[in-house]
Amino acid sequence: MDSWIQSEKKIFTSGDCKLDSETLVMVEMRDTWYQCDRCTVCCKWPGDVKVEDDEIQAIADFVGIEFYTFVRDHTRLRTNRSGLSLLEKENDECYWLEGNSCKLQDVKPRQCKGFPNQWNFPGWKKECQAKPVAMEDAIERGLVNRELAEGLPEEVQD
Repeated sequence: MDSWIQSEKKIFTSGDCKLDSETLVMVEMRDTWYQCDRCTVCCKWPGDVKVEDDEIQAIADFVGIEFYTFVRDHTRLRTNRSGLSLLEKENDECYWLEGNSCKLQDVKPRQCKGFPNQWNFPGWKKECQAKPVAMEDAIERGLVNRELAEGLPEEVQD
């Protein structure tokens, strides 16, 4: 099979199959799981850390605070006004990050658990230390279940 890269147009060809660079990224996502190395880069990225009621309750219970007190003292309205987000420090890192440790590791929100496989930010691969693992290996090792793997977004931003 002939394989070549036409660098100007970023067209990748293998036999009869042509993939543009966006399609190539999608294939990479389906075939790759990025295993978190707890480098905390995502915890320092500015933006919303969305939390739903069930997550708020679990976090409030974990830290020993009443639900409504937790909402009042530790959350804010999301930027898009569609729900609540965890508060952040003045430097934009997560309020619950202490050094390189998450105080909520055992009950961290789904958004946090989903980085970088379910969401990420432009340029994350240059910052994040997550290790790429072949998806089938990740499933076999119990890092991800097959249902989650099949439901992952098809794109990863570089």
